[in-house]
Amino acid sequence: MKKSILVKFSLIPSLLLIPTILWAASTEISGMPWWGWPTALFFTTFFMGVFGVMAGIGGGVLFVPLVSGFFPFHIDFVRGAGLFIALGSSLAAAPHLLEKNLASLKLALPTALIASLFAIVGAFLGLWLSALNPVYIHGSLGLTIIAIVFIMLFAKNTENLEVSRGNKLTELLQINGIYTEETTGKEVSWTVHHTKRGMFGFVVVGLLAGFFGLGAGWANVPILNLLMGAPVKVAVATSSFALSITDSTAAWIYMNKGAVLPIIVVPSMVGIMLGARIGSKLLPKVKPTVIRYIVITVLLLAGVRSLLKAFGI
Repeated sequence: MKKSILVKFSLIPSLLLIPTILWAASTEISGMPWWGWPTALFFTTFFMGVFGVMAGIGGGVLFVPLVSGFFPFHIDFVRGAGLFIALGSSLAAAPHLLEKNLASLKLALPTALIASLFAIVGAFLGLWLSALNPVYIHGSLGLTIIAIVFIMLFAKNTENLEVSRGNKLTELLQINGIYTEETTGKEVSWTVHHTKRGMFGFVVVGLLAGFFGLGAGWANVPILNLLMGAPVKVAVATSSFALSITDSTAAWIYMNKGAVLPIIVVPSMVGIMLGARIGSKLLPKVKPTVIRYIVITVLLLAGVRSLLKAFGI
């Protein structure tokens, strides 16, 4: 009974998000006063914040394809805002996740520092390609988002993988921890393995995060959970926290290039941070499976929209 109530509660925000997106898409043609777009951004990003934290993907991966596809903003401004969106979502959720011992500093710092270094490289590449022709960005963004959909769809999250012992690098960095599973009341001890492979995976994550302004949560969770063996809730929470390190570096590159507009960033940041605070409080009590499938559906819609926009449809 309680499970069905939680599922219904999780579906309510997604149903409210659909009219907002359709309204924004319809007004792209008819036009609206200047305050209309910030208002639409606020409500849209509020629900992105709830979904992003609970699914562990951050708000940027939802923000960039949806706003670039359904709002009349240049792709560079959307990508620049997307990094600040993911950053704001992460900072809003981090205190509660750290308090619950779900987010791990020992796991987040080495992975996020590697990703942030290569996010700078990705940011410069993305701005260079956009200067040649923004169509290239829309097309590659659409293909990337659809690829992300398939990764999320077929990746099987394991709630508590059995990792009996980490490797030498894991022991050197002391990457382990204990958290309380609130659904059962039991303490769960965890560690990780395949640390070198995981670190290399974050090189690719950083490049894509800077290039598209997507944040990195969509790839963080599969790497931390499936490859390195962290429990899924630890992976989700650590991913949300690590975004504050990864995205801050690339965000400054976009700001320095003049690709950050306050009228886009401010209402979106407020909406995403309010939603993220709610999402962080719901995360320990709700399994992210339902949220993950909602996110997959929305991302598929946004990916197709980006491809159509690239072809001028």
